[in-house]
Amino acid sequence: MSRTKVIAFANNKGGSGKTTSCSNIGCALSMMGKKVLMIDMDPQGNATSGFGIDKDDVEHSVYDVLINGVEMNSAIIHTKYKNMDVCPSNIQLSGAEIELSEVENREFVLKNALSEVKDNYDFIIIDCPPSLGMLTVNALTAADGMIIPMQCEYLALEGLSQMLMTVKQIKKLYNPKLSLTGILITMYNGRLNLSIQVL
Repeated sequence: MSRTKVIAFANNKGGSGKTTSCSNIGCALSMMGKKVLMIDMDPQGNATSGFGIDKDDVEHSVYDVLINGVEMNSAIIHTKYKNMDVCPSNIQLSGAEIELSEVENREFVLKNALSEVKDNYDFIIIDCPPSLGMLTVNALTAADGMIIPMQCEYLALEGLSQMLMTVKQIKKLYNPKLSLTGILITMYNGRLNLSIQVL
């Protein structure tokens, strides 16, 4: 049984701090001596460029893994940071939602691709796009746990209930082992009543 923990950072609301949170937590784990793989599942590719990788100049990306059958090993880039690898993303990935609809067992494509590299890492961290589409479903089907970064604002609470319903559905249909690892409060300001109330 693999000791690797696969954690997806997901929220269907944009600007909640997903990429910043998972990049920093990934770096902190790597600095603690843990081997970390960051999978950028967002077509914007901000986690990719955040690690100094030119997303327009990568030979293979997570898109190639999901759609073209490229092995995960071939898409992984070793960064200049010790213990930190990245499976990059770029704008090509935006077409994957539609292309995956024609793939058999489409919810399990990422999970199956990870099986070949999983034992090489202590943590695999997945940065999800701000939607509940097939890319996020793939991430949650592959994950052991999920962290929901959440801003301290009223509308974020509505989005949270949607996310919790999604987790329930994923557990029921594809991944009974998926657990809610936690809700990560972002952009908290203790001087604002709203922040305190949301918390």
